[in-house]
Amino acid sequence: MKKERKKIVWFLLPFWLIWRIITGIVEVTGRIIAVILGFVLMVVGILISVTIIGLVVGLPMILIGLLLVLRGIF
Repeated sequence: MKKERKKIVWFLLPFWLIWRIITGIVEVTGRIIAVILGFVLMVVGILISVTIIGLVVGLPMILIGLLLVLRGIF
């Protein structure tokens, strides 16, 4: 299906541009937060994995953190 472009009335153009800029900022911020959260989970997972009992909790945290970082970058 083809995405239909709608014409924007000239007096609403500034509001539309502001909305597009805010949308872009939120998308970029979401990716950055995902990468930061992924790194935090990986570090906490490594610290918990120091003990044998903590390995059960730490290893999944490391994997989830890695997936968050990869998703945030790509």
